[in-house]
Amino acid sequence: MTEEKWENKFRDFLKRYCWHDILKLANEYPELRSIEVNFTDLEQFDRELSEELLQTPDEVIPSAEEALKQIELPVEKQLHDAHIQFTSIPNKVTIRDLRSNHLLKFIAVEGMIRKATEVRPKITNAAFYCMRCETVNYVPQSGPKFVEPGECEEESCGKRGPFKLLIDKSNFIDAQKLQVQESPESLKGGSQPQSIDVDAEDELAGIVKPGDRVVVNGILRSHQRTTREGKSTFYDLVLHCNSIEYLDQEFDELDISPEEEDEIIELSNDPQIYNKIIKSIAPSIYGYENIKEALTLQLFSGVPKSLPDGGRVRGDIHLLLVGDPGIAKSQLLRYMVKLSPRGVFASGKSASSSGLTAAAVKDDLGDGRWTLEAGALVMADMGVAAVDEMDKMSREDKSALHEAMEQQTISVAKAGILATLKSRCALLGAANPKYGRFDRYEGLAEQINMPPALISRFDLIFILLDVPDSKMDANIANHILKSHYAGELYEQWDKLSTSTITQEKVASHQKVILPEIETELLRKYVAYARRMVYPIMEEEARQHLVNFYLDLRKMGENKDSPVPVTARQLEALVRLAESSARIRLSNTVTLEDAKRTTKISLACMKQVGVDPDTGALDVDVIASGTSKSQRDKIHILQDIIKHVSQKHAGGKAPLDEVYEEASSENIDREHAEDLIQKMKRTGDLLAPDKKHIRLV
Repeated sequence: MTEEKWENKFRDFLKRYCWHDILKLANEYPELRSIEVNFTDLEQFDRELSEELLQTPDEVIPSAEEALKQIELPVEKQLHDAHIQFTSIPNKVTIRDLRSNHLLKFIAVEGMIRKATEVRPKITNAAFYCMRCETVNYVPQSGPKFVEPGECEEESCGKRGPFKLLIDKSNFIDAQKLQVQESPESLKGGSQPQSIDVDAEDELAGIVKPGDRVVVNGILRSHQRTTREGKSTFYDLVLHCNSIEYLDQEFDELDISPEEEDEIIELSNDPQIYNKIIKSIAPSIYGYENIKEALTLQLFSGVPKSLPDGGRVRGDIHLLLVGDPGIAKSQLLRYMVKLSPRGVFASGKSASSSGLTAAAVKDDLGDGRWTLEAGALVMADMGVAAVDEMDKMSREDKSALHEAMEQQTISVAKAGILATLKSRCALLGAANPKYGRFDRYEGLAEQINMPPALISRFDLIFILLDVPDSKMDANIANHILKSHYAGELYEQWDKLSTSTITQEKVASHQKVILPEIETELLRKYVAYARRMVYPIMEEEARQHLVNFYLDLRKMGENKDSPVPVTARQLEALVRLAESSARIRLSNTVTLEDAKRTTKISLACMKQVGVDPDTGALDVDVIASGTSKSQRDKIHILQDIIKHVSQKHAGGKAPLDEVYEEASSENIDREHAEDLIQKMKRTGDLLAPDKKHIRLV
């Protein structure tokens, strides 16, 4: 088929299928410079033509665009730089399956934008002024390297320069480089995501940002690698973008068949659905029913709400697990990432330059320019971000987390890049106490090296203690050994052809570690609930939450009492209650949901929101790291230091004298030392030497 034939066929096709789009293009050109063509329409029109597009796009696409320019329009306009974007390409190729036989073919790649450079002009046709004969020479710039004229085109001149580039007479287009990475949910069992560089030009430059899930349609090209020794025999792949399609940000990546939908609805009617889901979370880990219940609620999440004033209330539930080493915190995190329809795992200790949030970095993708790179929380948008070792995070990441957790956006302002990325994810964090084991008599903020303002953003915080208990220890030991035995049986049955073990024996022993609901079905159940269920709270349930909140607030009405709970905890209760209703696929939040919520919240508050000195509920222990009783003692100690320093020259108070007076106010020496250290950290006290202190 000749190119002329293609042009004629495309002219017929465009008139028949895209006439309205062409008229719109003519009216809005040059602000609008492209029309979209659905590949399915082209296939219906002419199967041979659609096949030629996939096999020889470098010949077919210019013919299609030439046909567009030749169409007679009712308005007098020339569509010189108009483009055709082909969408809905049927056969998507995964990034890891790209091979040499895909080179120069038209393909579709699905993934997530990992990095994006700034949009910058790219020269397409360079005008060179000959300094000898004053002729202007035009050199098309199609490759990655800048090409200069070998000699002057003017026959009477023919000299090799010198030439001067004329910017005003050269042609430029906007250009941007992207890096597309495989989406986390498409990865099989712990494999590393692969990525490909994408060249986006003209209208396609600047329309996506890191974290966006897209399908990129374009021509696969290759660039030869160069090393210090010279040109390499290996080539790098680059996708030259023709069109970009956004994927729906909801849980639509999981296809649910009508049969599976029936199975999901039937499962939701089971009265034991809560217990079944809880038992399906990390079945290889014994116990922790209350934590698994909280993880279930996090998985289903509350309902995000957009307010009339433009504000947004998050629906995602943030959880923090704090505890002694070796009690399966990291295992729980990894299991949740596997279970979530969209999960990302990161370690606070080894996070890259983009860390957990986002960063502007200089790398090869942008040819040494600044590139915007998405971190774990952006990659987990609309899913679960599991962050281990949160206590070892950098200070920059901790400060960025404030915005990421509450506003669910991440703002980057660095190196001329200003961007706001979405991070609408539930955060599941794990942290280890500073000194190895958790001390029940010390505040949480002091032990896990995290600012109290950040800790207070978690809806539920669990303390996992490794307390010796002969009955519990025996149960855990039996469960671990049964799990290992089941694994040993399977490995021998699978690997040894001479094994006498039967499949029935393997199956009977594997029941210990098999989830009640198969993992893939549970993922689809969660996706279905989040996609289709938007519960509304009943009056009875609402009243229960209000009463619970008011009863706790009443404890703080006495002027000497601590504040037990704030409005932030009330919002958390609403989210948890909505999630509880979603588990049943119910569009109504009932009293039962509200009671389940208050029970789990109170259990958490009793673990972390208690004043170590008085045993009273005190939200300030979480919110500021200092309880009401500690603040009172700090005031007493400040008065003592002030009183003692007035007796001595230079306003220096001897420590021994301060401790002596503090003991008469029922503050023992150890407690006084702790409080003095705290005041030094906050800058309220100075220590001129080891034996004296002075108020600032």
